[in-house]
Amino acid sequence: MRNAMNDFVHIFKLFDKPESRNLINLSRFYNNSSVLYEAIKSITEFNLTEGFLKGKKVLLKPNWVKHPLSHADEICLITHENFILVALEIILEKKPDSVLIGDAPIQGCKWEKLFSQTFFSEIRILSKKYNIPLYIKDFRRRKYIVSENKPTEDVRPLSDYIIFDLGKDSLLEPITLPGKTRFRVTSYNPERMALAHSTGVHKYCIAKDVFDADIIISLPKIKTHQKTGITGALKNLVGINGDKDFLPHHRLGGTNRGGDCYPGGSLFRYWSELLLDEANRRQGKKSYWYWQKLSSLLWYISLPGKEHRLDAGWYGNDTTWRMVADINRIALYGKPDGTVSNIKQREIYSLCDGIIAGQGDGPLEPEPLPLGIISFTNNSLANDRLMGMLLSLPVNKIPLLNIRNIYEKNSCEYTLNGKVISVEDLKQYAAKATPAKGWSNYLKNGQ
Repeated sequence: MRNAMNDFVHIFKLFDKPESRNLINLSRFYNNSSVLYEAIKSITEFNLTEGFLKGKKVLLKPNWVKHPLSHADEICLITHENFILVALEIILEKKPDSVLIGDAPIQGCKWEKLFSQTFFSEIRILSKKYNIPLYIKDFRRRKYIVSENKPTEDVRPLSDYIIFDLGKDSLLEPITLPGKTRFRVTSYNPERMALAHSTGVHKYCIAKDVFDADIIISLPKIKTHQKTGITGALKNLVGINGDKDFLPHHRLGGTNRGGDCYPGGSLFRYWSELLLDEANRRQGKKSYWYWQKLSSLLWYISLPGKEHRLDAGWYGNDTTWRMVADINRIALYGKPDGTVSNIKQREIYSLCDGIIAGQGDGPLEPEPLPLGIISFTNNSLANDRLMGMLLSLPVNKIPLLNIRNIYEKNSCEYTLNGKVISVEDLKQYAAKATPAKGWSNYLKNGQ
């Protein structure tokens, strides 16, 4: 008999034969609410019981990284809205006090284009049907659409967030050099990043809603990722941080200059980075375009290869996975007063949308991959290692899938369509995903 306190990864497979594992067949499940309902219910009903959810405040955290621009984006870029609606109804049947659906997309995301009017209508219908308050919230403090060069600051007051400083306990500390910080995130002012991350100081800006909730259920989209190799349950929690000026994504310079933006030490590429810094300091001003275009020109002149990315999208990025691990530690061990306990404060549940996964240059420009998998877990690391295996990625070569400072070494139960199964047995269901360009050469040699 299953023990609700044990770590688990429950999987539902939506295809019977290899030939039915195709884009046309699997994408239909998003519009087949009855099949989707039975699949999600079957892997969640043992843990998400009425006794567990009744009267509780629930936070649902989808992957709403960017508004979709095409039908392909709707099925492989973000958590599908029908997947969210079906999961939501299953939760509402257990009589929670309220449900908040929230995320912090990239600053250029147009929130109103993230979901259809049908989605809003269904939310209202469900709220009325179950007489339970439902809310949708944008966690971002800042918005900035590069093409319009119009930043919007302080969208939400700082009082809506809790600042956590992990200090020397941060996984970023070992790569933090004395003096001026080299941490960067593309299209953000480096001066603001320096206020949050320096020697002995590593701050994150976490939405208070995370700590107001009694139960957190993350709804990731399974994808390959330029900076971390894969995005799933672990990476999805980055969206609880409301201000990306607190989120280091790489370090200035190539590997020969002490950075991790790209391999080597090209002077042209380094100048391009410095010019981009100047542009980002001038966001909202006409001079922004001068510095931005000059940066792009120098980058072009440097003749970059697929492992040379101005946004550090390659296997040598040694920063982003550390930031992700820090966020997960805060989510699991953080307290409402901004301190971090040595004792886990809450469980994080993840219900992963891998029906149509994303491959290639995720998280923002993925291509559809018919994976045919839904997973539900209370151990994000175990889940993501399994998802990496199902994408045919060599998990031991991906730093994010080898973190050891968050999850205790508990035994983990794996089930497939209700039956206990071993990880080794699950290998037969792996699909061949195309990695992000900056990872392809590194990962092609397997384990």
